[in-house]
Amino acid sequence: MAAKPIALILGAGPRIGSSVAQRFASNGYRVVVASRNGTGSKTSEGYLSLKADFTKPDSVPALFDAVKAEFNAAPDTVIYNAAALTPPTDKDSALSIPVESVVSDLNVNTVSPYVAAQQAVAGWATLPADIKKTFIYTGNFLNMVVKPVPVYINLGMGKAASAFWLGVADGTYTSKGYRFFFADERTATGDSKGKDIDGPAHADFFAQLASHEGNVPWLATFVKDKGYVKFH
Repeated sequence: MAAKPIALILGAGPRIGSSVAQRFASNGYRVVVASRNGTGSKTSEGYLSLKADFTKPDSVPALFDAVKAEFNAAPDTVIYNAAALTPPTDKDSALSIPVESVVSDLNVNTVSPYVAAQQAVAGWATLPADIKKTFIYTGNFLNMVVKPVPVYINLGMGKAASAFWLGVADGTYTSKGYRFFFADERTATGDSKGKDIDGPAHADFFAQLASHEGNVPWLATFVKDKGYVKFH
């Protein structure tokens, strides 16, 4: 009997992270959640909980080592759901954000997920060829739209940069069967969901992406109850 698949959720917050964890567990996955509040033990739901600090990209490989130590296998599905934003000290000046905050937020939004993708690829090479391998990054509209709103600058820089490397990765690893997705929930008219993002909708769509169903492109814009919808 084949071992159950493994989903590693990096950034397991109360909305998207929690919903995604529940969905993958119900689909038969062994689930690992990593967050600032990780305990290093099992949660009441049976997930392996790991403590993580995504401002420090060099700490990411240890999370993958912990998964392998626990299950003797690499995660076949990796979901990066962490994000960071620092408001400018002058609300009307985007360039008033301290440089150290820019670096810290870029680590969370871009560098740590890049390291996680490197670790995912290294682990996938050890898994059987028939297992689907998937990396999903929780994005938003800021990779496509430049809004003159100073508070968005660090988050927008990070999302835009990550969208680029995810698109390149998806295109270059397709021959190996590896998929990389920038998942972005939208309204039915294609507008940003903003703070109204829907956890269960992400869970449904991420489960579809992990199964490689529907020929969804790397820029995976989606609508609740509809799945992938092309807006660009």
